[in-house]
Amino acid sequence: MTISHLDVNGRRYAWPTAPVVGLCIDGSQPAYDGAPGYIEEAVAAGVAPFFGSMMANGTSRLGDCVVPSFTNPNNLSIVTGRPPSVHGICGNFFYDPESNTEVMMNDPALMRAGTLFHAFQTAGAKIAAITAKDKLRRLLAHGLEFGKDGAICFSAEHADQASLDEHGIDGLLGLVGLPVPDVYSADLSEFVMAAGVKIMDRYRPDIMYLSTTDYIQHKHAPGTPVANQFYAMMDGYLTELDAAGAVIVVTADHGMNAKHGADGAPDVLFLQDLLDHDIGAGAARVILPITDPYVAHHGALGSYATIYLGDTIDRDQVMARLADRPGIALVLSCEAAAARFELPADRLGDIVVIGEQSKVLGTSPDRHDVSGLTEPLRSHGGLTEQKVPVMMNRPTGRPDGDGLRNFDIFHMALNEAAL
Repeated sequence: MTISHLDVNGRRYAWPTAPVVGLCIDGSQPAYDGAPGYIEEAVAAGVAPFFGSMMANGTSRLGDCVVPSFTNPNNLSIVTGRPPSVHGICGNFFYDPESNTEVMMNDPALMRAGTLFHAFQTAGAKIAAITAKDKLRRLLAHGLEFGKDGAICFSAEHADQASLDEHGIDGLLGLVGLPVPDVYSADLSEFVMAAGVKIMDRYRPDIMYLSTTDYIQHKHAPGTPVANQFYAMMDGYLTELDAAGAVIVVTADHGMNAKHGADGAPDVLFLQDLLDHDIGAGAARVILPITDPYVAHHGALGSYATIYLGDTIDRDQVMARLADRPGIALVLSCEAAAARFELPADRLGDIVVIGEQSKVLGTSPDRHDVSGLTEPLRSHGGLTEQKVPVMMNRPTGRPDGDGLRNFDIFHMALNEAAL
């Protein structure tokens, strides 16, 4: 029986008639509100002709990412086609009150919805998902079947450990022709791109997902030589995927902004210290959902935090005091944040706090290792990093200004691309 479409998480997707490649460029701030964008600057410098062709002849729009503008919630939204209120992943890190532990959100058991990849593989499609860091790989692989003729899903970080039974591929380093990259390098993302080209050539998956790391964007602003070189690298591999006949859709999991003062030091509001002073030591617990195992380039400092309060603390009073603090853009109850940002209310604590564009939120100075910040801090997490590029190497009939989200890219590629 010929399959014409699939219904996944309440959305309908057409069956692919050409290979579809979705690329999530971690931290790719677009040109917006007078500020420069990474892709636009690389195109203007003449080093990214394929991106330029998408802007001129395909689709190039601004979209919104999920808030909090962090990696895990946005990648999971992209691969499920739905917001965190559906799939359940609302940060890289969260507090589990039932076990009284702070844990990484990289366990598939925390997911509340299946991925597009699982649904399409079950229906007979060939799937490949390649991510830079292994923290995301387990979530992307949720529900997939591996082994001979199964799905392919691995991280560049652990490329040397890829096996047929667990990742759907072996001999990976020989296939790609690159060594295992350093996790804190642009090479990590290049391995993702190079592997995507090789796997398209050898296996020709129906749906492929490539997810990079924001190591470069945390350190280098749009238009700088290093940033332009990074986008030129991706441009070259995308050119090869385009030549292979793929429908290519590109977005970002979040943007990126400078978060430092004139002296170059991080511009931080330490919420745990502030609350310990205001309402008593231990009366509140501050959780920073940007936290992950790879903090050298951001020191676990982002512009979004959640707060858990003790039972005797007046939430309204705490919210009012926080709202008066310089550097805080928004203070919301968990119920209001869940409604506004489509988040799972049971994983938000009592209060959500979002910093202004240049401000990051911390706990206490002694809990943040910023020794790895070799350049002034650039980070993300808030509303000012919500705008992202949404691009495709085909035109779309979708009207402009219709509330485009980064998690619409597979819907665009499968339903809207002019083939």
